Amino acid sequence: LAQSCSWDLPLIEQSEHIAASESAASGINWTYAPMVDIARDPRWGRVVEGAGEDPYLGSRIAEARVRGFKNAIIACVKHFAAYGAAEGGRDYNTTDLSNQSLFNVYLRPYQAAVKAGAASIMSAFNDLNGVPCTGNEWLLKDILRNKWGFRGMVVTDYTAIPEMVEHRNVANEKEAAETALRAGVDMDMQGTCYLRFLEQSVKEGMSQQPEYWN
Repeated sequence: LAQSCSWDLPLIEQSEHIAASESAASGINWTYAPMVDIARDPRWGRVVEGAGEDPYLGSRIAEARVRGFKNAIIACVKHFAAYGAAEGGRDYNTTDLSNQSLFNVYLRPYQAAVKAGAASIMSAFNDLNGVPCTGNEWLLKDILRNKWGFRGMVVTDYTAIPEMVEHRNVANEKEAAETALRAGVDMDMQGTCYLRFLEQSVKEGMSQQPEYWN
């Protein structure tokens, strides 16, 4: 947030390039950044990680940060999507948005980051209009893959797949793993649901290869 207050896009890009170069020299090739969530509720504890409340400035900073990272390491844009709009500023909470707010405000920085060349996207913990983002085919396939043409990797946020059970959209962690894979999630960070259940799911007839891999 302090970085965004500078409005100095070349300096922001240079700062991330330096961080990426030092990371690569240490053997790190992937970073869970930039966080590009638009946040307008000061009660949300992660406001300081993003570029603030304005979608235009947030989009330009998202582009600058991806450009700064991508020549040395892989950027991971997070948290897709609308994580900063969680009701009451409560982390992991539900997010209920009109399409007008979603497309005109909250999705714009993610799209800008994708256009700037981000190679990975992190799915969010929250649900979006009743559907967890990590199992949301409309969000991860229709918008991210088909509309925006993203061909990189989608990784979950920490344990986002098993936490889908808490959203009450799936009955258990096996169903959560299947739902996430069908939605377009490539990597299960820390939740171990893919590791524990997908082999059985494939044996039961589930397609092992998501259609967008073709």
